[in-house]
Amino acid sequence: MARPRVPDVRLTETVAAAGCAAKLGPGDLRLALSKLRPPRRDRRVLVDSSTLDDAGIFAHGRGEVLVQTVDFFTPIVDDPYDFGQVAAANALSDVFAMGGEPLTALALLCAPDTGVAPEVIAAILQGGLDKVHEAGASVVGGHSIRDPELKFGYAVTGVAKRRRLLLNSGARKGDRLYLTKPLGTGVLTTALKQRRLEPALLRRVTRQMTTLNRAAAETAVAFGAVAATDVTGFSVLGHASQMADASGVTMLLRPSGDWLLPRVRELIAESVHPGGLVRNRGFYRDRIDEGGLPEDLLMALYDPQTSGGLLVAIPPRRAVAFEAALRRRRVWHVAAGEAVARETVSVRLVADGRAPA
Repeated sequence: MARPRVPDVRLTETVAAAGCAAKLGPGDLRLALSKLRPPRRDRRVLVDSSTLDDAGIFAHGRGEVLVQTVDFFTPIVDDPYDFGQVAAANALSDVFAMGGEPLTALALLCAPDTGVAPEVIAAILQGGLDKVHEAGASVVGGHSIRDPELKFGYAVTGVAKRRRLLLNSGARKGDRLYLTKPLGTGVLTTALKQRRLEPALLRRVTRQMTTLNRAAAETAVAFGAVAATDVTGFSVLGHASQMADASGVTMLLRPSGDWLLPRVRELIAESVHPGGLVRNRGFYRDRIDEGGLPEDLLMALYDPQTSGGLLVAIPPRRAVAFEAALRRRRVWHVAAGEAVARETVSVRLVADGRAPA
C-alpha cells in the first residue's frame, strides 16, 4: 500500500503532550464525573461508565449488543500516516477489548488554522482509513473543528454476542492473567519528542502501536476468557485496578523486565517519561501494594500506554490452550499473574519468581 508523500514534519513537537498521555488525569476525571446527576435508567444500557469498561454496551436484537466507544488524541509519532494508523488502532481496540467486532467509524479531527499542510491532514486521514478497513469496518463520516493543537481519532460502533462479552466485572478468583503487548510506549514516545529515540526503536514502537488487538481478542473469546481490558492511558496498574474493583477480586501481578520494550528502564532512570506517568501513580498508588519492586520497573508499570495490548482474565483450565493459540497467531504475550480473593488493595505486585505470601 503506497504511503502518501508529505512535507517533512515533526508532529510531536507541535503539542504539549502526546497520545494517551494527553488524557485528563484519573483523579481530575473522577472528580468531574462525581458531580454529574445520575443518568436516566434505560434497561437497554447493559454497560455504562460505572464499571469503567472500555466501551458502552446497548442491547440490540436477540442475543446481540451494540458496542460503542470514542477515542482521539494528539500526535504520538511524527509521521502523519503513522499517526492516523495509531489513532485508529487505539479507538478500535476498545471494541475488541469488549469481545466485539467493529462495524463503522466516524472520524474526529481537530486542527489549527495554520501550520499543518493539507497534505499532512490527508495523510493522517488516509492512515486512519486504511487501518479501519484492515479491521473490517467502514468509515462513514466524521467531524472537524479548528483547534490550536492537532488531534485525531474515531467514534466506533461494533457488535458482539451478549453471552461472549469481555467485561471489567467478569474476572473470578483463580483466573489467569495475560498481557498481549509489551509496555513502555509513553516513555519511548516522550524520548521521541525529546529527539532521544533511535530510528530502529521508533520503528518498533510504531509497529506495535499500529497493530490491531483483533487477534488477541478473537483468541480470548474463542478460549473462554471472562474479562479483558485494553491497557491505555491509565497504565497497566490503573486498568488492572479498575478490573479488580469491578470484579471484586485482587489482581496479583508478577512483573519483570520482560514486560517492557527496550530501553524503557534506562530512559526512566534518566527522568525521561511523560507527565501522565506521575499522575497515574499519584492516583492509583494507594490501591496498589507495590511489593518492593525496583523503582524503574515500578514506574514503567504506571506508564500511560497508547494503543496498548489487552489484559485478559481466563479460567485456569483453559490457560495452556489459550497460550498455545496466541503463539499460533503470533501474538506477543506474557503470563502476568492471577486473580485472587479480594484483599485490602486492588493490585498486589510480587517480584518475578517469588511465591505469593
